[in-house]
Amino acid sequence: MTTNPATAAALMLLLILQWPQSLAAHRSGVNGLSSTWEVLLNNSGVVAMHMALTHLNTVIFFDQTSSGRTGYILQRNSSCSRRGGDGGGSSEPKNDGYGAKSSSQVKSCWAHSMEYDVATNSLRPLTLKTDTWCSSSSFLRDGTLQQTGGYGSGIRKIRYFRPCGNGRCDWTESPAVLADGRWYSTSQILPDGGTEGEWLPLYTLPLPFPFSTGADRVFILGGLNVFTYEFVPKSHPNETAYELPFLRQTSQRRDKGNNLYPFIHLSSDGNLFIFANRDSILFDYRHNTVLRTFPRLPGSGARNYPSTGSTALLPLDHTNFFQRVEVMICGGAAAGAYRAALRGRYYQALSSCGRMVITDEKPEWIMEKMPGPRLMSDMLVLPTGNVLIINGATHGCAGWQKAINPALTPYLYHPNGKPRKRFSVLRASIIPRMYHSTALLLSDGRILVGGSNPYYRYNFSGYPYKTELRMEAFTPYYMRKFFDDKRPMNVAVVGGEEGIRYGEEFVVLFEMERRGRTELEFVASAAPFVTHSLSMHQRVLRLECRGVQRLGEVLMSAVVKAPPSPVVAPAGYYLLTVVNGGIPSKSEWVRFLV
Repeated sequence: MTTNPATAAALMLLLILQWPQSLAAHRSGVNGLSSTWEVLLNNSGVVAMHMALTHLNTVIFFDQTSSGRTGYILQRNSSCSRRGGDGGGSSEPKNDGYGAKSSSQVKSCWAHSMEYDVATNSLRPLTLKTDTWCSSSSFLRDGTLQQTGGYGSGIRKIRYFRPCGNGRCDWTESPAVLADGRWYSTSQILPDGGTEGEWLPLYTLPLPFPFSTGADRVFILGGLNVFTYEFVPKSHPNETAYELPFLRQTSQRRDKGNNLYPFIHLSSDGNLFIFANRDSILFDYRHNTVLRTFPRLPGSGARNYPSTGSTALLPLDHTNFFQRVEVMICGGAAAGAYRAALRGRYYQALSSCGRMVITDEKPEWIMEKMPGPRLMSDMLVLPTGNVLIINGATHGCAGWQKAINPALTPYLYHPNGKPRKRFSVLRASIIPRMYHSTALLLSDGRILVGGSNPYYRYNFSGYPYKTELRMEAFTPYYMRKFFDDKRPMNVAVVGGEEGIRYGEEFVVLFEMERRGRTELEFVASAAPFVTHSLSMHQRVLRLECRGVQRLGEVLMSAVVKAPPSPVVAPAGYYLLTVVNGGIPSKSEWVRFLV
C-alpha cells in the first residue's frame, strides 16, 4: 500500500498538532484527541443524580422530590405543589430523627425521574411518590430495578421499576418498608435467593453454601447515623435490621460520617468485601460474622461520603476460575476537608489509588498516584479491562457548595501496564460535573454523562457551578470508525434473551474482516446503579471461549461458557462484548439464569 504525498503531509501535520497533547497524556500511548465529547440533550428535565441502564437500552435517572421545581413540568392543577413534593418550599427541611429531614408528602407538579431512550435520544417522564434523594438500588434477575430508601417520607420506602417496551411502565411502591431509615446507604444483590426453593448442584466451582431458585435477595447497608444492615425481602415476618459494629468504628461524626455509601464487592467465596472510611472487612452476611479485617488503606483522608472517593472491582477471569478478586479505590478528600468546607476553605483532594487482591493469603494495598487530585469521580470498568475515571472536582468534599475546581479531564487506567505508567489523560469536557453527577457505560460503547447540582434547589444561574441539565456522551478512542476494520460487528447471542444457565455453553455470532491476527476476548458486564461516585454491583468477567470458527467471508461463530455460579455472576442481565486486540464490539444483552 502506498500513500500519496498530500496524505502523508496531512498525517504529519496532524501528528505535530497532537504532539503537545500526547506529552500531556502522562506518558500514554492513547492520544487525548482521539476521544470525543458530544452534547446529547440540552435539557434532561431532571438532574441525573441517580442513573441506571436497563436491558431494554433505556436509562432511568432521577433526583430528589424535595428539590422542588425541575426542568420539566408534569401538570398544571391545584392538586399539586409548584414548590415541589417532599420538603415543601423550605431551603432546609427539619430533622426527622433518622438523620434525614421530615417533610409532607405533596404531589409535585414537576418531574423528578425520567426514562431516556438511547436509540431515539428522547425522554419520557416518570412519577415518584416519595423522595429518593441519596438512595440505593439493585437490579433483580428479571431486570427490575429495586430502589430503596431516600429521604423524608421516602427514607424507609421500597420502590420498583420494571422496564417495558411500550412506554407504560412507571415507578411502583411496595407496601413493605425497610426496618431502618436508609439515607446514603449501599445495596448489593446477593447470589443466594431469599426463599426456599429447589437446591441446585454446585456446577464447576464448589460454593460455600447452596443457592436457591427462590426470590432475589438484596443486602442493604448503612445510612446517615444508621449502623445496621438488612435484607429485602425479609426471610421471615419478624426479621429486622442487624447491627454491624464496623460502621460505628469507621464513623467520624464531626465529618458527617466519612463512611456513608460504603463500598461493597461480592467476593469469590460468596462473602462481602466492605470498605468504609479507610478500613475494610470480609463479611459473612449469612452468619453476621466478620471473617477478616484487611490492612488500613495507607495515607490520610477518607474515601467515602462526604470525602467521596470511588471504587471498582477489577475484571474477574476464567483463567483462574474467577477466584482472584482485586479491588481498586481512588481519590477522596483530605483529612478535615468537610469541616474546612463549612468555613469556605477547600483542601486539595487525594491523588492516590490503592489496589488490593482481597483473596491473597496476606493481602496488602499497592499504592499508585493519579495524574492529579480528584474526588466525586465515577470509576467505570470498560470491556477492555481498563478503568475510566471521570467527573468530579479537585478541591473540597461532597455536599452543597463544598467543592471547587472541576476535574474536567478523564483518566484512563491500564491495570496491566507498567508501574507508574498506567494512567492516560484523555480529552477534557467543558461542562463541570460536580456534586450529584453520574456516568455509566452504554451498550454502544459510549459513556453517558449527566447531572451536577451543588444546590438544594435547582439553580440555573448559580456561580461558578450551576445546576446542570445537559447530558453528554463521551466516546472512547477505540469506538472511532478508524478501528472498525478490527472491530467485531453485529454481535448476536444465540438464546441470550431466553437466558443461559450457569456453566452452560452458548454460541456468539459476529462479523469480522480477515485482517491481521485475532485476539478475541468475551466479556460480560453487569449494568450498575450509579450515584454519588459509586457504581453499585458493577462487575466485569472475562469468559472462557471454547472455540471459534469462521462460517463465511466475515461471519464468525464462537462457543462461550457461561459463568459457573451466581457467586461469580449474580443472576440477571449482562452486556456481552466481543473484544479483538483491545477493540470492543457494541454489546448485546445476555441473561444468566439459575
